[in-house]
Amino acid sequence: MDFDLLLRHARLPGMAKDAPAVDVGVVGGRIAAIAPALPGVAKDSADAGGRLVCAGFVETHIHLDKSCILERCRCETRRFPHEAMQMVSEVKHTFSVEDVTQRASGTLEKCISHGTMRMRTHAEVDPKVGLRGFQGVKALVDAYAWAMDIEICVMPQEGMLNNPGTEELMIEALKTGARVIGAAPNFDSDRHGQIRRVFEIAREFDVDIDMHLDSGHVPDDLDTRLVCELADQYGWGGRVAVGHVTKLAHLALPAFDDIAKRMADSGVALTVLPATDLYLMARAFDHAVPRGVVDATRLVAQGVTCSLASNNILNPFTPFGDGQLLRQANMFANVVQQGADREVAAAWGMITDGAAKLIRKQDYGVAIGNPADLVVVDAPDEIAALRQLSPTLMGFKRGRRTFTRQPVALHKPH
Repeated sequence: MDFDLLLRHARLPGMAKDAPAVDVGVVGGRIAAIAPALPGVAKDSADAGGRLVCAGFVETHIHLDKSCILERCRCETRRFPHEAMQMVSEVKHTFSVEDVTQRASGTLEKCISHGTMRMRTHAEVDPKVGLRGFQGVKALVDAYAWAMDIEICVMPQEGMLNNPGTEELMIEALKTGARVIGAAPNFDSDRHGQIRRVFEIAREFDVDIDMHLDSGHVPDDLDTRLVCELADQYGWGGRVAVGHVTKLAHLALPAFDDIAKRMADSGVALTVLPATDLYLMARAFDHAVPRGVVDATRLVAQGVTCSLASNNILNPFTPFGDGQLLRQANMFANVVQQGADREVAAAWGMITDGAAKLIRKQDYGVAIGNPADLVVVDAPDEIAALRQLSPTLMGFKRGRRTFTRQPVALHKPH
């Protein structure tokens, strides 16, 4: 058989340790064959060398529009409050479409270099920034289609009902390219009013919903319950995600399991943002600071779709980051103290299969017929890759190589 790409000597996720390595053959951008020692010729070939070959990682929650702005922000360390939103708000007037595109493309290229190939990015709109953030990110959708599938979630970071003109901008973005609608009800005096209105708009435009929700360390008055009710009412199960929800990290287990069942029954997914949640949560404490990272492993075990994501990179919300999802998964597993192989595998699933399910991508995984979105990781399997933060060495988007990283070489004295 003739292939466009033949990736030889690959070990796939879930493969038995004693199973022989396989070759992956690609035709027309899709996986056409998987078997040991595939016969045939190929226009392009690469050797995985017995390393892990997985589907490209899935970033479900990132803010490209406001990444890499530390040099123009106040970002001093404060215990309480941190005021990250205000720090960013103060510099929004400096955002131009070109500025956003330049900063976002740099962040995007880092994500690509670490094996991410599908992405949902949030873009905030309001009268201060107008549509400039959205338009700056939108310019990347086609420009980087060779390496990344990008969908944009438009959201009202500084409130919607209390911020006249914001809803109109969100609707304009939905009319001109946004595919998901977000929410940030903590910044409206009528939190439930914002949530209800977002559901109404989602139904009007037939788009998915992805909300920033229930941040804080006091687990009272969970807005997630209303989201579950509305998902049932609107028939939006499987099309709703909530992010952060750090209040769940402070619930006693019976209450935690109760909300987990509610989310699973309603088809409401969760994205945990380990770096941001660790950096921002519980700043009222000056010692014994609560972690504020939800144990999504327990949620997954109860049927909730969960993902792990980067959120902010190099801005006051998260003044660290390089777009490496393996790093987020490793951090998460450390923080929630989940180290058994099955628990590490669950964390791996939150940047791969679970993340793809959250953004409703059915054609995900290394399987015949699926897009040939492939990453070679310098590890024998996914458990070792996550435990050791193994680097990605090669990436192929629809069978075309998108990046290469050389394995480290030690120069020992003779």
